[in-house]
Amino acid sequence: MRLAIKEARKGLGRTSPNPSVGAVIVKDNEVVARGYHKKAGTPHAEINALAAAGELAKGATMYVTLEPCNHFGRTPPCSQALVKAGIDRVVVGMLDPNPLVAGSGIAHLKEHGISTMTGILEEDCHDLNRPFIKYITRSIPWVILKAGVSLDGKLSFVRGSGGAVTGPESHRAVHRLRNRVDAILIGRSTQEIDNPSLTTRLPGRKGRDPVRVVLDSNLIISESAKILHLTSEAPTILFTQKNVDAKKVARLVAQGVQVEMVPVDSGGGLSLKSVLRNLGERGITSVLVEGGSRVHGSFLRYHLIDEVQLFYAPVFAGDNGVSLLSGLSVDGGRKDAITLERIKVRRYGDDVMISGLISTDRH
Repeated sequence: MRLAIKEARKGLGRTSPNPSVGAVIVKDNEVVARGYHKKAGTPHAEINALAAAGELAKGATMYVTLEPCNHFGRTPPCSQALVKAGIDRVVVGMLDPNPLVAGSGIAHLKEHGISTMTGILEEDCHDLNRPFIKYITRSIPWVILKAGVSLDGKLSFVRGSGGAVTGPESHRAVHRLRNRVDAILIGRSTQEIDNPSLTTRLPGRKGRDPVRVVLDSNLIISESAKILHLTSEAPTILFTQKNVDAKKVARLVAQGVQVEMVPVDSGGGLSLKSVLRNLGERGITSVLVEGGSRVHGSFLRYHLIDEVQLFYAPVFAGDNGVSLLSGLSVDGGRKDAITLERIKVRRYGDDVMISGLISTDRH
């Protein structure tokens, strides 16, 4: 199963809205084939492994990270292909939460005399597909808050001025993260200060650009902004409210920018829940929130963050810097604070990255 998980990781960031899945076929205690799901609409991991195994699949055992599908989508059911190939036993990491599957794949295999076992390295398999699981059960994407900050929690050294706080090793790690997510989201202030491209740049190889999302309540973004004039396969989406400049909307749309209008929340900002629902309708399963301070605070205040990745540089930025977040209050002390669980710490050069999942047990 660990080999199947390794195969599945090869597809991370490429399979949305499908899950990342890996499969390994073993016969006479030897691995005879491996496969993984490469992209939505292409053969699933099981089919790729069966193709690699050929006649050796007959009487063999397949280890697969996710329950084989049992329905016709853009590709035929994997469960039927396993029966046809003569697979003798199937070991599954986790059941598929997709309502179209939900145990029916296992049931089909059993009906045709194939021995099954489930729940092997289940937590590891679950970790592979947290974005897919949330998307398929709630129709909204997995949300990761990412920021590079100083030891005193500042995003910058001077308010209104851009520039990285963290070092080059963290910078490269962030681009690897961008390469695995479906979308990256910033607020209008961050766009104005940094004028970023929000593309993926990987040394020595081509990365995949995430969909670029900008929150701009009053649509005041400069029409010369870098993010509006990129050569990229991924679109740029501007979320704004109604009653903005219709002529400006038309000009932006004419140059290929997608403009979406959503309601405002009780605080007067754009409804982040509406933004996430819109992204979910597009098949986007994961979103990387990269700022700024008010955007971070709003996502946390409305309990819309699932995962946090903070890169700390060994520097103090001082009073002139911008804080990691604003607009979030904790009145009851630690017992009411938003906390992380499953915490990991990793070193990137002189920087330290702390990551974790938002705890669902707030008390």
